[in-house]
Amino acid sequence: MPDALDRSPTPGTAAPPRTGAVVPVLAFGGIVVSLMQTLVIPIVGQLPQYLNASAADAAWAITATLLAAAVATPVMGRLGDMYGKRRMLLVSMSMLVVGSVVAGLSDSLVPMIVGRALQGLSSGVIPLGISILRDELPAEKLGSATAMISASLGVGGALGLPIAALIADNFDWHMLFWISAGLGVVALVAVASLVPESKVRTGGRFDLPGSVGMAAGLISLLLAISKGGDWGWSSGTTLGLFAAAVLILVGWGLFELRTDQPLVDLRTTVRPQVLITNLASIAIGFAMFSMSLVIPQVLQLPEETGYGLGQSLLMAGLVMAPSGLVMMALAPVSALVSRAKGPKVTLMIGALIVAAGYGLNVVLMSEVWHFVLASCVIGAGIGFTYGAMPTLIMGAVPASETGAANALNTLMRSIGTSVASAVAGVVLAQMTTAFGGFALPSEDAFRTVLALGAGAALLGFVIAAFIPRRREESAAAAGAEGAGEAVGAVKA
Repeated sequence: MPDALDRSPTPGTAAPPRTGAVVPVLAFGGIVVSLMQTLVIPIVGQLPQYLNASAADAAWAITATLLAAAVATPVMGRLGDMYGKRRMLLVSMSMLVVGSVVAGLSDSLVPMIVGRALQGLSSGVIPLGISILRDELPAEKLGSATAMISASLGVGGALGLPIAALIADNFDWHMLFWISAGLGVVALVAVASLVPESKVRTGGRFDLPGSVGMAAGLISLLLAISKGGDWGWSSGTTLGLFAAAVLILVGWGLFELRTDQPLVDLRTTVRPQVLITNLASIAIGFAMFSMSLVIPQVLQLPEETGYGLGQSLLMAGLVMAPSGLVMMALAPVSALVSRAKGPKVTLMIGALIVAAGYGLNVVLMSEVWHFVLASCVIGAGIGFTYGAMPTLIMGAVPASETGAANALNTLMRSIGTSVASAVAGVVLAQMTTAFGGFALPSEDAFRTVLALGAGAALLGFVIAAFIPRRREESAAAAGAEGAGEAVGAVKA
């Protein structure tokens, strides 16, 4: 297998300029994908009317994206390792464009669900992009570039809400999807033109039974988490899905261990650095999403409640937007800390910053600027953690498995956000106050969710403390299968 750093057939040719364009192109692709996930938020309440469907059925337009993303992310990562990361990146961006067009043309439930599911299939863009960076960039530039691509997830999510609110208030709702399609085309053309294909491939046979088993287990798990509040946590359907998820995923794991070319190399994932980083990722994913569940709601609740600030959805989006910019601005700082102290330290620092941001928000909830401050502090911490996690993963796996390993890490974060949504839903539904004949989440309910976000961040800090600091693990991992040395300055 060729060395991960042996990229250009003839030094001094056009490869360096193309490589120089890789980071901004991949960052833009990550922003586009995260924008896609946020664009529907302003119209969630109106979807039943737009699609002539019940609220429960219309919610599948959101759930379909979640399920498709959970399945596609690890599959695309593995396919990228096998057949080329750029190729799978182009496939992912194409799914975004096609899904956006289908949703943009839809006026009923079924095509909307199909379009949203196709959009969800694009979620492998960020882990694929990070994997391309490892193959294309020199070690001294990899840390800052990885942090920048990771931050694009937060930037797109933070900017998506005010942009979407502005569009929804002034144009037909279909315009949200046409803009998504247009941005997807731009990203697709940029990737095709400026991102080189990696030489690092594993080849081999795709593990179709493993992908089916993983999909069945993940869909069962995420359906139970995301719909349990609607179906009832003690209902037969919810409990049955949880039981099915456990049985299927255990069986899938045993199958993967006996397969020569598994979808996910479980022996690699149980290496301490990879396993503990993934566990920390679940906690950090929970912490990241908690503020998205609280801040917009409190800002929009009527002032008459005594704790709502009576702001519009657009204003709520504008309050959240600076957090994404902070993530991007601190990406180089995250990389510098990782280079000087190691990504483990960066992850732990980020987790503490996130916890501090939630602590601020628990006590400061009465003014708009309170939420701007808290979201920016939380965003700074998320920027640190999201820059460190891929670096830890890449420091412990061979270059030939980078795509699958990063995709699995992204999936772990997604599971954390799904759990956060479910837990927050229970808290906000149980802790209510009467207002105008309706039951609204109480101020204590919102503070509880914020406190849970802080607790999850502290849990992530504690878990990260157990990540091994031994450099030899990185060298051993990268030396496997002749993939070359691990990322240069990674300290794990």
